[in-house]
Amino acid sequence: MAGRPTPLFPLPGAILLPGLSLPLHIFEPRYRAMIGHALATDRRIGMVQPREAAAKQSRPALYDIGGLGRIADVEALEDGRYNILLEGEGLFRIAREIDVTTPFRQAEVEMLAEEADVPLAPATRAALENEAKRFAIWLGYRVDWDGVAQLDDQSFVNAIAQVAPFDLAVKQALLEAGSMAARAELEMQMMRFMTSRRDGGGDRVTLQ
Repeated sequence: MAGRPTPLFPLPGAILLPGLSLPLHIFEPRYRAMIGHALATDRRIGMVQPREAAAKQSRPALYDIGGLGRIADVEALEDGRYNILLEGEGLFRIAREIDVTTPFRQAEVEMLAEEADVPLAPATRAALENEAKRFAIWLGYRVDWDGVAQLDDQSFVNAIAQVAPFDLAVKQALLEAGSMAARAELEMQMMRFMTSRRDGGGDRVTLQ
């Protein structure tokens, strides 16, 4: 994205896809500063995952691809914390991280071309819904399936990628999938893999 550097919010297990929203509770001082900076400028921050091996380091290596979000709603709490709602605007590639004096990281980013909005084949949509239902039952989730049926393909596929409790590497693969169909296929593979484990919930991948 040309012009102003983009503040980066490295957060394991959190991806932001175009057209979806991501609620966040901001409590660390460096990220409270980041939100203040964003609100004073263009309200945009880049959600990006740390690479798994370095996720717990103070300055972890980051994946190259992330999701740009605009702060659509904000609640400033009395103690300096924030509750915010990010709206996904598109995917970006980190071109260059910048040396800055701010407590949060910033980078020059390049926006990636949007995926072509090609609907899923009806059989693929039906299979994805069936796998999602099995997966939700396995996790013990309650889902409004009538509401899910009303979602367009892109919203449904992207919502699974964003909320399902997969590990960092899978989340990143879903973010970087080259098409909606490829993302849907990977989701089905992962849901089948997880629900096929005989030991049930003991090996579930938890949200970060």
